[in-house]
Amino acid sequence: MMRNVSITFAERLSRWQADTEHALDRCLPASTSSPARLHEAMRYSVLGGGKRVRPALVYATAAALSLPQHTVMAAACAVEIIHAYSLIHDDLPAMDDDDLRRGRPTCHKAFDEATAVLAGDALQALAFELLTTDSDLPAKPAIRLELVRLLTQASGTAGMAGGQALDLAAEGQPADLATITDIHARKTGALIRVSVLLAAACQPDLSREDHDALDRYARCVGLAFQIQDDLLDIEGDPLLLGKATGADQALQKLTYPSVVGVEAAHRKVAELHQQTLAAIAHFGSQADSLRDLANWLVLRQH
Repeated sequence: MMRNVSITFAERLSRWQADTEHALDRCLPASTSSPARLHEAMRYSVLGGGKRVRPALVYATAAALSLPQHTVMAAACAVEIIHAYSLIHDDLPAMDDDDLRRGRPTCHKAFDEATAVLAGDALQALAFELLTTDSDLPAKPAIRLELVRLLTQASGTAGMAGGQALDLAAEGQPADLATITDIHARKTGALIRVSVLLAAACQPDLSREDHDALDRYARCVGLAFQIQDDLLDIEGDPLLLGKATGADQALQKLTYPSVVGVEAAHRKVAELHQQTLAAIAHFGSQADSLRDLANWLVLRQH
């Protein structure tokens, strides 16, 4: 299915990933500075892997709004760092108890549980430090405050943390479509959505119509992304995924396929895909990168 992605987009995505890796390397503490083991764990968890989906969404949205990439780079790094912290904590024995992440030992396996907890805590703080101190982000205080507000909301009980709490509470419980949709919207969708909204917030002249269109795009692509993730846990290749499949079923996790079935889940992904593209139709060719990203995320095999 990845053959559907144009070479041009593949090259653009590769550049975005390389730019993000370089920027993350610069903003993370050196592993040689004290406390060295904590800094090493932070760098281990953030660098050298991952599709960089969220930074790509930041850059693609910036492109659609004619914003230079360097003006949103810190926002892209901040949301990716929040994502990395969430993965560290999700992998802990008290949460999902995973041994592998991106084909190598999870942070608490490579280091220890205490260091993993602290690495996640420190990464969360670093993300907000970037939004308040980076010199390339818009200098207007109201924009900086809005960036912090957006990422805080997406990370907290209304977003990612709340989604994880609901996910844990739902284990072994009867299937319920409203509950799984809410979990997905918070746990995964919130960071996908905020990736788009962070870039949008850096464009002070953005119309309400364009903001709402980008918001619809982000909500639809976020849910489609997570349902596809649920499907890959059932149908995916562990070698491509870099982790074992079947974990959701083993933990009796509430997933979209477990509620509506595999075929209905595939249909929902296709429906959301079309809604995603329709949301940004009026942007014309300027939003081609957002369209390419939606196609890539929905059709991905890992």
